[in-house]
Amino acid sequence: MIVGVETNDDAGVYRLTDDTALVQTLDFITAIGDGQPYTFGQIAAANSLSDVWAMGGKPITAMSIVCFPSDTMDISILRDIMTGALDKVNEAGVALLGGHSVRDNELKFGLSVTGIVHPDRVITNKAARLGDRLILTKPLGTGILNTAIKADMVGDELKKKAIYYMARLNKAAGEVMIDMGASAATDITGFGLIGHAWEMAHGSGVAIELEVEKIPVLERVVEFSRMGVVPGKLHDNLNYYECKTEGDLAKDEDWMSILNDPQTSGGLFISVPEDKAGEMLERIHAAGSPEAAIIGRVIDAHKGHIYLK
Repeated sequence: MIVGVETNDDAGVYRLTDDTALVQTLDFITAIGDGQPYTFGQIAAANSLSDVWAMGGKPITAMSIVCFPSDTMDISILRDIMTGALDKVNEAGVALLGGHSVRDNELKFGLSVTGIVHPDRVITNKAARLGDRLILTKPLGTGILNTAIKADMVGDELKKKAIYYMARLNKAAGEVMIDMGASAATDITGFGLIGHAWEMAHGSGVAIELEVEKIPVLERVVEFSRMGVVPGKLHDNLNYYECKTEGDLAKDEDWMSILNDPQTSGGLFISVPEDKAGEMLERIHAAGSPEAAIIGRVIDAHKGHIYLK
């Protein structure tokens, strides 16, 4: 075993030979997005696949995990979910081998994904180095926007934008990161940017400084946050990570909501040597993530703490 549960990494890694290791992960979520089964399948698949790219691996196979309320939902809904997921799996170049389904009162869907990586090229969340710059590849705010979408408070254009980002694969950005050699990486999901940055800082024995004005954020997120239209998990994140966050902006309610917003299928958060950061960002832009930005750096300060600048 190369990577297990001890560092809160995105996936486990097991060495098979001197030049091949397996990357293994599973993730499934409750219904999310615009209420359409097809887009839910896309988002759930993209979310599951992301963990392998975050570890520096190449996903090769997947199996579906389905919890379906067959007594209250028509089977055509499940068919549309599977179609959306299969489209994303095919886009990723991954083979869907099968899966398992159970009857449940609540709809849930996701994938168990297996990838491969060279044992010497595994990227974990515990190797960020002092002086590294930090790149985020997708804008924040999908957790808050999903809550607003469920309340029918979001227009079609913004709804489509949020769904686009959640359904967009991290494949292209991940391949750039792998090719150029990131120091460390993770993807931003349920613990929000602060939570996943803390995991990286804590695991690496460093501190992280975030330049908040450079962080890409979706429209109307602050507006909905001020109205109290936020997911319950956001409050859990705030309560847990507040003591690990430093700086005057740690008292700013708007930014703390944004930075603790739980994301679904969020972007990659990449720690990269400063001399590679500019070129990596340019290549990530060219690969289809024009909103990606350098949002901070790894610093020598209170270990495991996040400084907001």
